[in-house]
Amino acid sequence: MSDTESEELKEMSEEATTATPERDSVAADDSDAIADEDGMSEDDLDALFDEDDGGDSSARILNQDEIDSLLGFDDDLDGVDEQSGVMALVNSALVNYERLPMLDIVFDRLVRLMSTSLRNLTSDNVEVSLDQVSTVRFGDYMNSIPLPALLSVFKAEEWDNNGLMVVDSALIYSTVDVLLGGRKGSSAIRIEGRPYTTIETKLVERMIQVMLSDLSSAFDPLSPVSFAADRTETNPRFATITQGGNACVLARLRVDMGERGGRVEILLPYSTLEPIRELLLQMFMGEKFGRDSIWETHLTAELYKTEVQLQAILDEISMPLGEMLEWKVGTRIMLNAKPDEEVELRCGDFPMFRGPVGQKQERLAVRIEKYLEQEKGEKS
Repeated sequence: MSDTESEELKEMSEEATTATPERDSVAADDSDAIADEDGMSEDDLDALFDEDDGGDSSARILNQDEIDSLLGFDDDLDGVDEQSGVMALVNSALVNYERLPMLDIVFDRLVRLMSTSLRNLTSDNVEVSLDQVSTVRFGDYMNSIPLPALLSVFKAEEWDNNGLMVVDSALIYSTVDVLLGGRKGSSAIRIEGRPYTTIETKLVERMIQVMLSDLSSAFDPLSPVSFAADRTETNPRFATITQGGNACVLARLRVDMGERGGRVEILLPYSTLEPIRELLLQMFMGEKFGRDSIWETHLTAELYKTEVQLQAILDEISMPLGEMLEWKVGTRIMLNAKPDEEVELRCGDFPMFRGPVGQKQERLAVRIEKYLEQEKGEKS
């Protein structure tokens, strides 16, 4: 290298050395400016970078209320049928049972019938309304019945199975007060903590008989059935009518008598409704699944117009094939039939009619006198 080139390199290295501190000071000034604009100090930036690096300060612990809400045990939802979280998954089997649309129509009809019959029974203005028709497990429902209450076990005679009707305490005292001449517009006096007397039980059983009669009338358009009261219990343990895990249809009804009233709940196991399951699956009264009456009438009319060929069999004989091959024009075949024997008429291979042979308008004719039914097991 020449002396001139070595001097130039020395000057360039000195310039690079002096420029490095200047760049560092500029970068520091820029970072301070950014921190001032965001309102964050240098310590805040360091803490932010530490959190991005996966520090423990970013972890968040759920409190007890959030855990209860996640699992579906939220106390704020007590008394509400809707469930969420893990409990909704556990109890999801409650909604897997098939829907029976016709039951809604039956219970709507029951509401109208009960409104009239209870007015006649109490001589008071009674309003009956249907709150809900749902599906529950029998065991869960029995554990949720508010006591004291009267549980009436009734039997469906034609279906050979049982159902349950539950009358709550408010309606029991209201019914007793009305039937014994209580003043209209006054609320019934409740005496909690004591069993129901014989008079109260008999009066409520009288009302239950009326409601069971209305329930029978509500099912009449679908299938005639008679509901008869079997026994009345106050302890749910003695009113067991099916297994605890079996599915049941629950109808909640509200009965209002002015300012008095209460609830009636009707529980019907799916096993009880099994004999009329096909009818309850209908969307409206009188529905016929997969059938069209207009098409059936048209098809029947066209079948009556169909031409069918019948063969009159005079007699049948068996002979060897070799003898048949020797037949010639003019060969006489002797049959075993007699002149007065009946002739069989066949449609294809199926015998249909039988009758004597005669003559009508210079034509051979057969008068049908017997209809031959097809034997069971014979292919059609």
